[in-house]
Amino acid sequence: MSHTEPQSGESESALAGVELRMAAEPTQLSIVRAVAADIAMRQDFDLDSIEDLKLAVDEACSTLISLATPGAVLIAHFVVADGSVQVSTKVGSQRSAPPDRESFGWRVLSALVDSVTTWVAPQADAYEVHIDLVKRSLGTVDA
Repeated sequence: MSHTEPQSGESESALAGVELRMAAEPTQLSIVRAVAADIAMRQDFDLDSIEDLKLAVDEACSTLISLATPGAVLIAHFVVADGSVQVSTKVGSQRSAPPDRESFGWRVLSALVDSVTTWVAPQADAYEVHIDLVKRSLGTVDA
């Protein structure tokens, strides 16, 4: 686990995050779930919201692992902002299409968080598949 390093042009609030880099293997999912739960607890999320975030992060990372090239690194970046936890995940893939938004897993993921997006970014010889999600605590519902 590494704390993000400042890059030119980034605001201080964008640096208040935690980034995990791990093998894109199912055995690593417990680590990313534990970090998600810890961050949500520290933000005083209620127990249901903590569990929702854990399950959502697990589903996002599981989806990316299924798309990963052999030996790929899964990256999960967590940022706390305005009473919400923002999670950006990505992995290297040979697949040029985003995850299936009609799948059961995607529907579950969408139901657990306030917003979820996915896209694919071309790389030199492959692609990078992204899934970003936001979970707000119950006390920060938009007015």
